[in-house]
Amino acid sequence: MNALRRNILKSAGATGIVAMAAAAGLLKSGNVLAAWNSSAFAAKTVPEAIKDLGLSTPADSKAISIKAPDIAENGAVVPVEVTSSIAGTTGIAIFAEKNATPLITDFKLSNGAEGFISTRIKMGQTAMVRAVVTAGGKTYTAAKEVKVTIGGCGG
Repeated sequence: MNALRRNILKSAGATGIVAMAAAAGLLKSGNVLAAWNSSAFAAKTVPEAIKDLGLSTPADSKAISIKAPDIAENGAVVPVEVTSSIAGTTGIAIFAEKNATPLITDFKLSNGAEGFISTRIKMGQTAMVRAVVTAGGKTYTAAKEVKVTIGGCGG
């Protein structure tokens, strides 16, 4: 038996099944995407975005640390790490306060996951990077200023 012929027939069969499922409406891209809070991500201010996320007014906390550069030479790629040592952390949201839409991301943590997020964000200008942590039904916040320079000439 020709192995190449067998592989081609298997691939054609699998492709046909996927095509039939898509044509029958069983595969919709909307079903596989996570829930999207469009109003929070479209909010123009941090308090508005926090409200749209359904969070209460956060209290300042020293149990949240934000690791980001003091001066970012490229605002298009600013590395940010948020660590929460608050027990029962279930969510971490990151905001860049002077961006046109300040909510950058909103992570939900479950099953005892550590309160740690590492990502890269885009910042339009020098601003406070704020992390809002949800734990035990309460919200906490911390912030750090990141200076964004254009072309790395200082800020």
